[in-house]
Amino acid sequence: MRLELGSPVHCADGSFGELADIVIDPSTRRVTHLVVQPHDRHDLARLVPVVRVHSEAASDVTISLDCTVAEISALEPIQKSAYLRLGEFPVEDPDWDVGIEEMFALPYYPSVDGMGVGMQAIDPDPHVALSYDRVPKGEVEIRRASAVTSSNGEHLGHVDGFVVDGGGHIAHLVLEHGHLWGKREIAIPIGAVARTQSDEVVLSWSTDEVGALKPLPVHRWQG
Repeated sequence: MRLELGSPVHCADGSFGELADIVIDPSTRRVTHLVVQPHDRHDLARLVPVVRVHSEAASDVTISLDCTVAEISALEPIQKSAYLRLGEFPVEDPDWDVGIEEMFALPYYPSVDGMGVGMQAIDPDPHVALSYDRVPKGEVEIRRASAVTSSNGEHLGHVDGFVVDGGGHIAHLVLEHGHLWGKREIAIPIGAVARTQSDEVVLSWSTDEVGALKPLPVHRWQG
């Protein structure tokens, strides 16, 4: 079964949106959850156990779930937000870790009086706005923008998806490599993955070893 990031997600009673991210247990190299969302609305994303995926998805790039749209919508959103001082991290429930996160610096506006003359500058706010996803303790979250790095520290591209068996164990990482018209997809055996953490995959293979692999056939879907 290929779990391609960005693939359409259908429930038992209709379309829900798209596959946004994948949650992995790095110790067992197994996909545990899918992050699904309405198109381009990560604030409405939900965490769905991979066991809810229908087996027929193995021959169809559309992800088919055995639950209804209402059942997914009733789940708690995966995305949270926090207002923190620089260097602080959100304090979470002991059963959860922080997955994908985005930090936003607050804008700074110096004061100006009515005559257009600058007044004393206001000290910038030492806080930042943080948007982050909650994932089960010990697990990591991978999105399509997640970087893939070779053993010699070179950026190879980003994650396009994973090929998994019936038990959710990962057989291959699908890497999207190159730029614009030169993009190609490469299936990398999971044994070549040295480390997986939220938003990053590091390989034990060099850039040359990855470059020697043959690209996958052109694979497109209509959603």
